[in-house]
Amino acid sequence: MSITVFLAVIGAALMHAVWNALIKGGQDKLLNMTAVIFGHVPLLLVLLPFTSLPAPASWPYLIGSVMLHLGYQWFLIASYRFGDLSQVYPIARGSAPLIVAAISVLFLGVVLSPIESSAILLIGCGIISLCLVRKADGLRNARAAILALITGCFISAYSLTDGTGARLAGSVLDYYAWHTLGNIMVFGLYAHMHRPNILRDIARNGKRAFFIGGSASFIAYSTVMWAFTNAPIALVVALRETSIVFALLIGVFFLGEKLNLIKLASTMMTLCGAVLLRFSRN
Repeated sequence: MSITVFLAVIGAALMHAVWNALIKGGQDKLLNMTAVIFGHVPLLLVLLPFTSLPAPASWPYLIGSVMLHLGYQWFLIASYRFGDLSQVYPIARGSAPLIVAAISVLFLGVVLSPIESSAILLIGCGIISLCLVRKADGLRNARAAILALITGCFISAYSLTDGTGARLAGSVLDYYAWHTLGNIMVFGLYAHMHRPNILRDIARNGKRAFFIGGSASFIAYSTVMWAFTNAPIALVVALRETSIVFALLIGVFFLGEKLNLIKLASTMMTLCGAVLLRFSRN
Protein backbone atom coordinates (compact mmCIF):
# COMPACT_ATOMS: atom_id res chain seq x y z
CA MET A 1 0.00 0.00 0.00
CA SER A 2 1.60 3.29 -1.15
CA ILE A 3 1.67 6.43 0.98
CA THR A 4 -0.75 8.09 -1.47
CA VAL A 5 -3.35 5.35 -1.03
CA PHE A 6 -2.75 5.29 2.72
CA LEU A 7 -3.36 9.03 3.16
CA ALA A 8 -6.33 9.01 0.79
CA VAL A 9 -8.07 6.25 2.76
CA ILE A 10 -7.37 8.04 6.06
CA GLY A 11 -9.02 11.17 4.61
CA ALA A 12 -11.98 9.09 3.47
CA ALA A 13 -12.26 7.67 6.99
CA LEU A 14 -12.57 11.18 8.43
CA MET A 15 -15.29 12.15 5.95
CA HIS A 16 -17.15 8.90 6.62
CA ALA A 17 -17.22 9.62 10.35
CA VAL A 18 -18.56 13.12 9.66
CA TRP A 19 -21.62 12.03 7.68
CA ASN A 20 -22.40 9.24 10.15
CA ALA A 21 -22.29 11.75 12.99
CA LEU A 22 -24.74 13.97 11.08
CA ILE A 23 -27.19 11.07 10.81
CA LYS A 24 -26.81 10.00 14.43
CA GLY A 25 -26.91 13.54 15.76
CA GLY A 26 -30.26 14.36 14.14
CA GLN A 27 -33.64 13.33 15.49
CA ASP A 28 -35.00 12.15 12.12
CA LYS A 29 -32.68 9.35 10.95
CA LEU A 30 -34.56 8.56 7.73
CA LEU A 31 -34.62 12.23 6.75
CA ASN A 32 -30.89 12.65 7.38
CA MET A 33 -29.93 9.46 5.54
CA THR A 34 -32.06 10.42 2.55
CA ALA A 35 -30.56 13.92 2.58
CA VAL A 36 -27.04 12.48 2.58
CA ILE A 37 -27.80 10.20 -0.37
CA PHE A 38 -29.57 12.93 -2.35
CA GLY A 39 -26.63 15.19 -1.47
CA HIS A 40 -24.58 13.10 -3.93
CA VAL A 41 -26.49 14.64 -6.83
CA PRO A 42 -24.50 17.92 -7.23
CA LEU A 43 -21.14 16.15 -7.40
CA LEU A 44 -22.58 13.37 -9.52
CA LEU A 45 -23.75 15.92 -12.09
CA VAL A 46 -20.19 17.23 -12.24
CA LEU A 47 -18.79 13.72 -12.68
CA LEU A 48 -21.24 12.28 -15.22
CA PRO A 49 -20.00 14.21 -18.31
CA PHE A 50 -16.58 12.59 -17.84
CA THR A 51 -17.89 9.04 -17.64
CA SER A 52 -19.49 6.40 -19.84
CA LEU A 53 -21.15 3.05 -19.22
CA PRO A 54 -18.83 0.66 -17.35
CA ALA A 55 -17.82 -2.61 -18.98
CA PRO A 56 -20.72 -5.12 -19.13
CA ALA A 57 -18.74 -7.59 -17.02
CA SER A 58 -19.14 -5.26 -14.04
CA TRP A 59 -22.92 -4.78 -14.33
CA PRO A 60 -23.95 -7.74 -12.12
CA TYR A 61 -21.63 -6.46 -9.40
CA LEU A 62 -22.93 -2.91 -9.79
CA ILE A 63 -26.57 -3.97 -9.48
CA GLY A 64 -25.77 -6.29 -6.59
CA SER A 65 -23.90 -3.54 -4.77
CA VAL A 66 -26.79 -1.07 -5.12
CA MET A 67 -29.10 -3.57 -3.45
CA LEU A 68 -26.54 -4.34 -0.74
CA HIS A 69 -26.19 -0.63 -0.05
CA LEU A 70 -29.94 -0.39 0.45
CA GLY A 71 -29.73 -3.09 3.11
CA TYR A 72 -26.71 -1.42 4.69
CA GLN A 73 -28.42 1.96 4.84
CA TRP A 74 -31.64 0.50 6.25
CA PHE A 75 -29.88 -1.38 9.04
CA LEU A 76 -27.65 1.60 9.80
CA ILE A 77 -30.73 3.78 10.31
CA ALA A 78 -32.28 1.12 12.55
CA SER A 79 -29.05 0.76 14.54
CA TYR A 80 -28.81 4.48 15.23
CA ARG A 81 -32.42 4.55 16.40
CA PHE A 82 -31.58 2.14 19.22
CA GLY A 83 -27.87 2.67 19.95
CA ASP A 84 -25.26 5.36 20.47
CA LEU A 85 -22.65 6.36 17.90
CA SER A 86 -19.90 4.97 20.15
CA GLN A 87 -21.63 1.57 20.21
CA VAL A 88 -23.10 1.14 16.74
CA TYR A 89 -20.24 2.58 14.71
CA PRO A 90 -17.49 0.36 16.20
CA ILE A 91 -19.45 -2.87 15.78
CA ALA A 92 -20.64 -2.11 12.25
CA ARG A 93 -17.31 -0.84 10.96
CA GLY A 94 -15.10 -3.08 13.10
CA SER A 95 -16.60 -6.37 12.00
CA ALA A 96 -16.10 -5.59 8.30
CA PRO A 97 -12.27 -5.94 8.08
CA LEU A 98 -12.32 -9.34 9.74
CA ILE A 99 -15.11 -10.66 7.50
CA VAL A 100 -13.59 -9.24 4.30
CA ALA A 101 -10.11 -10.53 5.17
CA ALA A 102 -11.44 -14.01 5.89
CA ILE A 103 -13.41 -14.19 2.64
CA SER A 104 -10.51 -12.73 0.62
CA VAL A 105 -8.11 -15.34 1.95
CA LEU A 106 -10.46 -18.33 1.92
CA PHE A 107 -12.29 -17.77 -1.38
CA LEU A 108 -10.53 -15.08 -3.47
CA GLY A 109 -6.97 -16.37 -3.28
CA VAL A 110 -5.53 -13.30 -1.54
CA VAL A 111 -2.35 -14.01 0.42
CA LEU A 112 -1.59 -11.72 3.36
CA SER A 113 1.73 -11.51 5.14
CA PRO A 114 1.86 -12.21 8.89
CA ILE A 115 2.27 -8.47 9.56
CA GLU A 116 -0.76 -7.60 7.41
CA SER A 117 -2.84 -10.28 9.09
CA SER A 118 -1.78 -9.05 12.52
CA ALA A 119 -2.58 -5.46 11.59
CA ILE A 120 -6.08 -6.35 10.38
CA LEU A 121 -6.73 -8.39 13.52
CA LEU A 122 -5.46 -5.56 15.74
CA ILE A 123 -7.65 -2.97 14.03
CA GLY A 124 -10.70 -5.22 14.19
CA CYS A 125 -10.17 -6.09 17.87
CA GLY A 126 -9.52 -2.46 18.76
CA ILE A 127 -12.71 -1.25 17.15
CA ILE A 128 -14.97 -4.07 18.28
CA SER A 129 -13.73 -3.80 21.87
CA LEU A 130 -15.33 -0.36 22.03
CA CYS A 131 -18.70 -2.08 22.21
CA LEU A 132 -17.78 -3.19 25.75
CA VAL A 133 -18.47 0.35 26.91
CA ARG A 134 -21.68 0.50 28.92
CA LYS A 135 -24.34 3.18 28.67
CA ALA A 136 -25.09 5.63 31.45
CA ASP A 137 -27.58 3.19 32.99
CA GLY A 138 -24.93 0.46 33.16
CA LEU A 139 -26.64 -1.75 30.59
CA ARG A 140 -25.58 -2.94 27.15
CA ASN A 141 -27.94 -2.51 24.21
CA ALA A 142 -28.26 -5.97 22.66
CA ARG A 143 -30.75 -4.88 19.98
CA ALA A 144 -28.45 -2.14 18.70
CA ALA A 145 -25.48 -4.52 18.78
CA ILE A 146 -27.27 -7.14 16.67
CA LEU A 147 -28.46 -4.54 14.14
CA ALA A 148 -24.95 -3.09 13.96
CA LEU A 149 -23.45 -6.54 13.37
CA ILE A 150 -25.88 -7.13 10.49
CA THR A 151 -24.86 -3.72 9.16
CA GLY A 152 -21.25 -4.90 9.27
CA CYS A 153 -22.15 -7.95 7.20
CA PHE A 154 -23.64 -5.69 4.53
CA ILE A 155 -20.50 -3.53 4.61
CA SER A 156 -18.36 -6.61 4.03
CA ALA A 157 -20.57 -7.79 1.19
CA TYR A 158 -20.65 -4.52 -0.72
CA SER A 159 -16.92 -3.94 -0.16
CA LEU A 160 -16.06 -7.25 -1.82
CA THR A 161 -18.64 -6.68 -4.56
CA ASP A 162 -17.42 -3.17 -5.36
CA GLY A 163 -13.77 -4.17 -5.17
CA THR A 164 -14.35 -6.75 -7.89
CA GLY A 165 -16.82 -4.67 -9.92
CA ALA A 166 -14.58 -1.59 -10.04
CA ARG A 167 -11.71 -3.66 -11.40
CA LEU A 168 -13.92 -5.21 -14.09
CA ALA A 169 -15.52 -1.88 -15.07
CA GLY A 170 -12.45 -0.57 -16.88
CA SER A 171 -12.80 2.76 -15.08
CA VAL A 172 -13.37 3.47 -11.42
CA LEU A 173 -15.16 6.73 -12.27
CA ASP A 174 -17.55 4.98 -14.65
CA TYR A 175 -18.42 2.34 -12.07
CA TYR A 176 -18.84 4.78 -9.20
CA ALA A 177 -20.94 7.26 -11.19
CA TRP A 178 -23.49 4.64 -12.24
CA HIS A 179 -23.39 3.00 -8.84
CA THR A 180 -24.20 6.33 -7.20
CA LEU A 181 -27.01 7.01 -9.65
CA GLY A 182 -28.51 3.59 -8.93
CA ASN A 183 -28.23 4.11 -5.17
CA ILE A 184 -29.97 7.48 -5.38
CA MET A 185 -32.83 6.02 -7.41
CA VAL A 186 -33.33 2.88 -5.30
CA PHE A 187 -33.06 4.54 -1.89
CA GLY A 188 -35.06 7.53 -3.12
CA LEU A 189 -37.88 5.19 -4.11
CA TYR A 190 -37.70 3.45 -0.72
CA ALA A 191 -37.80 6.79 1.13
CA HIS A 192 -40.68 8.08 -0.99
CA MET A 193 -42.72 4.95 -0.28
CA HIS A 194 -42.30 5.52 3.47
CA ARG A 195 -42.64 9.30 3.36
CA PRO A 196 -44.11 10.85 0.19
CA ASN A 197 -43.09 14.38 1.25
CA ILE A 198 -39.45 13.50 1.95
CA LEU A 199 -38.05 16.05 -0.56
CA ARG A 200 -40.03 18.87 1.03
CA ASP A 201 -38.84 17.80 4.48
CA ILE A 202 -35.20 17.78 3.31
CA ALA A 203 -35.59 21.31 1.93
CA ARG A 204 -36.90 22.45 5.31
CA ASN A 205 -34.84 20.50 7.82
CA GLY A 206 -32.13 18.53 6.01
CA LYS A 207 -29.90 21.14 4.37
CA ARG A 208 -26.84 20.42 6.53
CA ALA A 209 -27.03 16.68 5.92
CA PHE A 210 -27.64 17.33 2.20
CA PHE A 211 -24.69 19.64 1.59
CA ILE A 212 -22.11 18.56 4.17
CA GLY A 213 -23.08 14.92 4.63
CA GLY A 214 -23.77 14.30 0.95
CA SER A 215 -20.45 15.76 -0.19
CA ALA A 216 -18.49 13.95 2.53
CA SER A 217 -20.16 10.63 1.71
CA PHE A 218 -19.62 11.02 -2.05
CA ILE A 219 -15.95 11.91 -1.76
CA ALA A 220 -15.28 9.30 0.92
CA TYR A 221 -16.63 6.31 -0.99
CA SER A 222 -15.28 7.42 -4.39
CA THR A 223 -11.85 7.61 -2.75
CA VAL A 224 -12.25 4.14 -1.27
CA MET A 225 -13.46 2.81 -4.62
CA TRP A 226 -10.28 4.15 -6.23
CA ALA A 227 -8.20 2.61 -3.44
CA PHE A 228 -9.81 -0.79 -4.10
CA THR A 229 -8.13 -0.78 -7.52
CA ASN A 230 -4.72 0.19 -6.16
CA ALA A 231 -4.35 -1.98 -3.05
CA PRO A 232 -5.72 -5.29 -1.67
CA ILE A 233 -9.38 -4.94 -0.73
CA ALA A 234 -8.85 -6.38 2.76
CA LEU A 235 -6.16 -3.80 3.57
CA VAL A 236 -8.23 -0.87 2.28
CA VAL A 237 -11.27 -1.98 4.28
CA ALA A 238 -9.19 -2.43 7.44
CA LEU A 239 -7.57 0.99 7.16
CA ARG A 240 -10.88 2.68 6.33
CA GLU A 241 -12.32 1.45 9.61
CA THR A 242 -9.96 3.74 11.52
CA SER A 243 -12.80 6.21 10.98
CA ILE A 244 -13.86 5.07 14.46
CA VAL A 245 -11.03 7.23 15.83
CA PHE A 246 -12.55 10.29 14.19
CA ALA A 247 -16.05 9.21 15.23
CA LEU A 248 -14.84 8.95 18.83
CA LEU A 249 -13.45 12.50 18.76
CA ILE A 250 -16.60 13.84 17.12
CA GLY A 251 -18.72 12.04 19.69
CA VAL A 252 -16.75 13.50 22.60
CA PHE A 253 -16.37 17.08 21.37
CA PHE A 254 -19.58 17.57 19.39
CA LEU A 255 -22.17 15.04 20.61
CA GLY A 256 -21.35 15.23 24.31
CA GLU A 257 -20.28 11.59 24.73
CA LYS A 258 -17.91 10.78 27.59
CA LEU A 259 -14.36 9.52 27.01
CA ASN A 260 -13.34 6.68 29.34
CA LEU A 261 -10.40 4.31 29.69
CA ILE A 262 -11.89 1.54 27.55
CA LYS A 263 -12.62 3.93 24.69
CA LEU A 264 -9.14 5.39 24.90
CA ALA A 265 -7.40 1.99 25.03
CA SER A 266 -9.46 0.67 22.12
CA THR A 267 -8.71 3.77 20.07
CA MET A 268 -4.96 3.40 20.67
CA MET A 269 -5.17 -0.26 19.63
CA THR A 270 -6.84 0.81 16.39
CA LEU A 271 -4.17 3.45 15.74
CA CYS A 272 -1.38 0.91 16.35
CA GLY A 273 -3.02 -1.42 13.85
CA ALA A 274 -3.16 1.36 11.26
CA VAL A 275 0.53 2.17 11.75
CA LEU A 276 1.44 -1.52 11.49
CA LEU A 277 -0.60 -1.79 8.30
CA ARG A 278 1.22 1.22 6.82
CA PHE A 279 4.63 -0.36 7.37
CA SER A 280 3.66 -3.80 6.11
CA ARG A 281 5.07 -5.02 2.79
CA ASN A 282 3.88 -3.46 -0.47
